[in-house]
Amino acid sequence: MADYLTINDEIAIPRSELNLTFSRSPGPGGQNVNKVNSKATLRWEYGASIYLPNGVKSRFGRLFAKRINDAGELVLSSSRHREQRRNVDDCLEKLRQLVLAAVAVPKPRKPRKKSAAANARRLQEKRARSERKQSRRTPRFDD
Repeated sequence: MADYLTINDEIAIPRSELNLTFSRSPGPGGQNVNKVNSKATLRWEYGASIYLPNGVKSRFGRLFAKRINDAGELVLSSSRHREQRRNVDDCLEKLRQLVLAAVAVPKPRKPRKKSAAANARRLQEKRARSERKQSRRTPRFDD
């Protein structure tokens, strides 16, 4: 087992920051399923990591807020495989993919001015919608 989980050339997370626990796994396993703790659960307190740059930390927190518990831990689990080792590898790969997604800096949006023709078209469609709705109303007969 390597000492670091390598994310890319600049980022590597030490295994000492990752907390792995094991439990009984649902799914295939036959007679083995009720005896062996093959499900792997990985917990990582990403906010306390000194190996993750601050920009990546903030993007990570925004992107994966639903996967982070109240204690500030990212919780991942895998019970896809029958072997514990393969489930651990699966959890580590999931973590690697999540961090890679947070490393990618999104391109800044460049606001563009809408053309005059597009604005005129929008206003024309708006007038047509308004007229269509007005034609549905019951006519008022004021004397």
